[in-house]
Amino acid sequence: MVTIDITMVIQMINMVVLMFLLNKVLYKPVKKILKERSEKMQGMQSDVAKFEENARLRQEEVDAKMSRASGKAKAALDAARAEAQTAGDERMASIKAEVDDYKEKQLADIDKQIGGAQKELKDNLGGFATDMASKILGRAL
Repeated sequence: MVTIDITMVIQMINMVVLMFLLNKVLYKPVKKILKERSEKMQGMQSDVAKFEENARLRQEEVDAKMSRASGKAKAALDAARAEAQTAGDERMASIKAEVDDYKEKQLADIDKQIGGAQKELKDNLGGFATDMASKILGRAL
């Protein structure tokens, strides 16, 4: 059976003193360390969030710059292509004009030669007719 005497009171005082000592020596320092660790983790998480946000913003800037550079390159390529097309068209027109002039000169020369040949044939027509008649008749006319 349990008897209430002086040892019980001493044990109760012993327990209370032990609780205060453990609280001072063990519980409060451990709680303080855990609290500091928690605050440090929250700080690190906020830093990580800031770094991720900065990385996202920088990536958006890079994407925007790449898009602008791509647009400029496409515009430059289109301009160069149009310039080359224009130069090619001008060169083709120049060559076509030269060819047309050469063709006209050749046609004029051919017409001149045809006219000369026709005139020569008309001039010699009488002689040809006499030669043909003498060959057909078999005697000289």
